[in-house]
Amino acid sequence: MRRIRRSELPVDTVELARFLIGKLIVSHSPEGRCAGRIVETEAYLADDPSSHSYRGRTARNASMFLRRGHAYVYFIYGSSHCLNVAADRPGVGAAVLLRALEPLLGLELMAARRGRTELRELTRGPGRLAQALGVDRNDDGVDLCSGTRLRLAEDDAFAPVIAESVRIGISKERERLHRFFDANSPFISGPGHLRRGIARR
Repeated sequence: MRRIRRSELPVDTVELARFLIGKLIVSHSPEGRCAGRIVETEAYLADDPSSHSYRGRTARNASMFLRRGHAYVYFIYGSSHCLNVAADRPGVGAAVLLRALEPLLGLELMAARRGRTELRELTRGPGRLAQALGVDRNDDGVDLCSGTRLRLAEDDAFAPVIAESVRIGISKERERLHRFFDANSPFISGPGHLRRGIARR
């Protein structure tokens, strides 16, 4: 697994969301190492009413305004953390939500954190993904391009078939095709009609 350099990350948020499909996210902790292949993402731009940064920078969303490739982690519904990758230029609040992974490494540790063993359910959905990787607010702001706790990586042997669709669970700007996923993956989340999408290679 080769670490991804910041210079390889597209500046454009939508392009970054597409680029990350098929890439890897690796977590290290005293408990062990886990890794998964990113199979589903969503882009959230600065001008998007559904984005946390839409009304400006706050203490909660400050990591969205960092250089692209930093982690933005938030807590939602009083029960789940969500892992995002900061996007665009420094000072612009944009991010890519990691919605689902294909579990690859550290499966027993992921299962212990999740409290279940079904492979397909370990990292399907953003809350499950973060829980399986052991991600919480302590990881907010971590540099995914140079850090050791969490990092982005890739292997050159994988070539996903990328599809796009509208995003899941939002009420504003619902028509934007800003969700991307590996059309061949059984690990993506969401309702059946959004698992088909529009295929783009």
